[in-house]
Formats: sequence, structure tokens, C-alpha cells
Amino acid sequence: MIQGRAESRIKDTEKIRLVQKGKMDLTFLSLVIVLLIIGLVMLFSASYAYAYTVYGDSYKFISKQLAFAVAGVVIMYIVSKIDYHIYRKFAWILYIISVILLIVVLLLPPLREGFDYKRWIVIGPINFQPSEIAKFSIVLLFSHLISLNYRQMERFSFGILFLGMLLLLVCGLVVVETHLSATLLIFAIGVCLMIVGGIKLRYVSLGLLGGIGLGAAAILSGIVDYGSSRIQYWLNPWAAPRGEGYQTIQSLLSIGSGGFLGRGLGQSRQKYLWVPEPHNDFIFAIVCEELGFIGALVIILLFCMLIWRGFVIAMRAPDKFGALLAVGLTFQVGIQTALNIMVVTNTIPNTGISLPFFSYGGTALLILLAEMGIILSISRSCALQKA
Repeated sequence: MIQGRAESRIKDTEKIRLVQKGKMDLTFLSLVIVLLIIGLVMLFSASYAYAYTVYGDSYKFISKQLAFAVAGVVIMYIVSKIDYHIYRKFAWILYIISVILLIVVLLLPPLREGFDYKRWIVIGPINFQPSEIAKFSIVLLFSHLISLNYRQMERFSFGILFLGMLLLLVCGLVVVETHLSATLLIFAIGVCLMIVGGIKLRYVSLGLLGGIGLGAAAILSGIVDYGSSRIQYWLNPWAAPRGEGYQTIQSLLSIGSGGFLGRGLGQSRQKYLWVPEPHNDFIFAIVCEELGFIGALVIILLFCMLIWRGFVIAMRAPDKFGALLAVGLTFQVGIQTALNIMVVTNTIPNTGISLPFFSYGGTALLILLAEMGIILSISRSCALQKA
């Protein structure tokens, strides 16, 4: 019996090592590269006027983002060659580190003078948001725990209580940062993995109702006062056209002026200091203005194809850990893209969420491309299993 188990483990180990000899999913890779290239082009188009006016250098943002993109592609390739099972070992460590960083950022002064939110940690030339690491840590830890204890998912003590406490700890720390969008995103990722992992749907309903209740109570009590004000100006941005509603109004004007075919690449007028920091969260408004409805629709379809392909890889994964990891990372890109577009079009309140592959942010792009590398690593094992 013992000898049989040992032989089985040896075979499993050999299989894990051979996994990386499979071919990566070229469709998924192509979609990542296409979105990255389009994102870089649109970032330069959206940023050069602002960069020149504020910093005297039209290439300030694109040069940095391009460097991070090249480094990110290299990292993506390297990660795609590494067996994804190895990340199990770091699931708890990364979660603990992310919690520590979320606490540390609260003890630091705001990155910008006059702003009351604390979201960034600056180490020399590098600055990053701990919430970006927290997103991945939740995906990794939940994939690890659920795949090991999937038979316990229907039990309230594990499926709701234990996993819920891990999720709410991170979400609670991010809320204190006054980062509502990241809180919603992390919460949605955790709930998604719990549902896919086999949690009872009635528990999900109770959890969602509880989350909504806590959120409403927090807003009413003033804990997240910024959230209630954003809801107010979402419903009527013209109540403060030069204040809280300014960015939303300029975004809608940008989208509307693009029409069906757009003004043409590089021809946006709103990026000339009308849309605040057009290279960040509201870059999709510039996309709509320059490329029009057709161009925006093509980009949305590319994102949909990427998400579809990611879920295909998840369904073909050889084990539960790989499947959950692919689902979590793919869902993260999908829900973040959807939330960003809904914010830009004023479908939901302005929560300050970036558009994957498009918005400026070097560290976020590195993490995103590394995550895409993990999905490609899983696709290699899919190819080997099929062979």
C-alpha cells in the first residue's frame, strides 16, 4: 500500500514536471498581446498632451509604460514556463504579506498632499498599491484552500465562515484605505471562487445580503462617507459641474463626441486638460472619442474573447487548483474591465478603477502580465493532458 502511494506520488511529480513541455494557448497569448499593443497606443494618444502641459515631456508616461510592458512580457513568458503548482507553497505567505502591506499603507502619509486616501507605498522610484497584491493573494489562497477542501465547501464552517473571514479581513483593510473599487473587486473575486468551488447558493444569498447590509450601515454611519458622496454625484453629476461631477460630465461629453466612427486616432479634444488625467481610469472615454462606437465595441469584443478563452483553459485544466486559478484570474480581468467601462459611462458611481492593459500604471501592468503568464502555464498542462 505504502509502496503504491509512493509510486503514485512519483508519477504525479513526473507529470507536473512534464506539464511545462506542452504548448501554450496561442489564442489566449495573441489576445493578450493585441490588447497590450492597443492599450499602449491609446495610452500615448491619451497622455501626450497632459504629459507635455504638466511635465514638459510628451513621452513621460508612454516611455515608462512601454518599459514596464516589455519587462512584463518577459515575465509573462518566464512565468508561463514555470509549473503553476509551485505557487501553492506561497499561498499563505502572500496572503499574510498582503495583509501586512495593507496595514502598513494606513500608517503612511498620503501620496499626494491634500488627499485623504492612503493607497500607495513608495519605495524609491517604485510605487505600488498593496490592493493589487491583495487581489492576487485572494485568488491564489482561495484556489489552494478550495481545491484541497472541496468536499468541505458545503459546510457552513468552512465554505462561509472560514473563507468569509479571510475575505472580509482583506476587504475591511481596503475599505479603510477609502478604495471602494478595489474592495468591490476583491469581494467579487472571492465570492466567484466560492461559488465555483461548490458553496451552497443559499449561503451566497445570505452573504450578499449581509455584505449589502454592512455596506449600507457603513455609509449611513459615515465610515465610508466618500462612498455616499460619490453615489450622490453619480445620480446627478450636474449638481456640481465644476466639482465632484466634473470628471463624469467630461467623460460623457468625450464619449458622445466620438459618435459612430470617432474623431480619429490622436484627434481627441477632451484629452487637452478637459478629462482629468485621461491616461488613468478614464482612458476608455478617450478611446470612445477617437475610435467611436465601432472601435470601442471592437475593444470590448477583444476583452470578451480573452475572458472566454481564459474560461476555456479553466475548463480544460487537469486539476481543481489549476481550474480555480484560471477562473479567478480570468474573472478578475473581466469584472475589472466591466466596472471600469460602467464607471466611465456613468452606469455606476465613480469608484476609481483602472482598465486592464490600457490605464497607466507600471506595477499593475507587471502583475497583470504575470497573472496572464500563470494562465498560459495552466494552458500548457491542458495541451499535455490532451496529447
